[in-house]
Amino acid sequence: MPCSYCKGKHESEQCPLWHKQLALTKIKTREIKESYFGTAPAPFIGHHGYPEVNVGILSPGIVSAEPFDDPKLWASQKFSIPQIIELRTQLINSRSKLNIKQTDKHLAIAQEVSLASKPVDVEINLKKVPSFNVRLDSYTAPTGPAAELMSARITSNPKIHTKVDKIINDEVKSVYAINHLYENGFDENYLSKILSTGTLGIDKKLVPTRWSITAVDDTISKNVINEMKEYAVADYQAYFGDYMGNYYLIMFFSDFWSYELFECSLETKGTSIDFEGFNGRSEYAYNCTGGYYTVRLGIAEKLKQMKRQASVLAIRFITNEYTLPLGVWVTREATRKTLQNKPIRFASKELMLEYAKLLIKKKFGYDITNYFKENWFLKNVEKQKRLFDF
Repeated sequence: MPCSYCKGKHESEQCPLWHKQLALTKIKTREIKESYFGTAPAPFIGHHGYPEVNVGILSPGIVSAEPFDDPKLWASQKFSIPQIIELRTQLINSRSKLNIKQTDKHLAIAQEVSLASKPVDVEINLKKVPSFNVRLDSYTAPTGPAAELMSARITSNPKIHTKVDKIINDEVKSVYAINHLYENGFDENYLSKILSTGTLGIDKKLVPTRWSITAVDDTISKNVINEMKEYAVADYQAYFGDYMGNYYLIMFFSDFWSYELFECSLETKGTSIDFEGFNGRSEYAYNCTGGYYTVRLGIAEKLKQMKRQASVLAIRFITNEYTLPLGVWVTREATRKTLQNKPIRFASKELMLEYAKLLIKKKFGYDITNYFKENWFLKNVEKQKRLFDF
């Protein structure tokens, strides 16, 4: 049967099954043993069976300086989907089961791996040879084979930054710790790792990796937004850009802070919407899920840089160029890349919306008129009371 993606026999680089099969083939050709030395760039905390979760140490099974866990680098150097799949599927997930509030020697090693400024060298002993598999997820970056861990030890000296060492030993809440470290130059990928292994906060416990990613994006962006609310409002401006087949049109309206994310898959025609007003959200963004918070973080960072606030409408179009899910880091970096582009400025809301309609129709063949007509966000833009209104 012809492939539903590439209409052929999985021989096209635009075919997601081709990418996955290629990665699986390369894993099978590797000589993976039950015991090996390797470089560990990150831990991985599972979510299935919560509060009993898998605590994993990710390692390629070799000592390597490859950027196995660096989304910002992947984005800045324009790594392709096959490159990232090939990198990440080399990582063997050596794991053991543990309650989120317990600790053991394997967790202690995973914590050191997460805290280290650079990947550490480890010796891994597995109960059996890992099963050949490629694990893809819309939340987290891909991983390769998994196997039950028998024993592990660190064979190099992990270097932990003094600011990190101090904060994990202080009795401070995780929200404060995350914001403090972010303001001191530690990125969200590093912060999600140390949060997941239970090193932050007063009531220290494990946090599944997919949850820790969103928690960090949410925590940082809320803090930036609270600061940004003191700024004057921006003028009307629109940014357009893309990364790995994820296209964003981000519009700043001259008003107080509010935010909506509209996502559309051009293949399925499915859409998702989540939004918040000036006072934020009271519940999780169930429609757009983790991507909502990654996009919000990129927007908040941009507005802080501009020293302005705005009502922001972000529109994402997912094309068939994005052949495999690589995790929500893609939407974070796509937002940042889009907001690095030069904006188009407008004299009014109406002119910017007309531009958006024409651009979307020309670029994607999608008529967004009805969405604009019925949109809660657009109906309320410029209707928030200002001080001089009283």
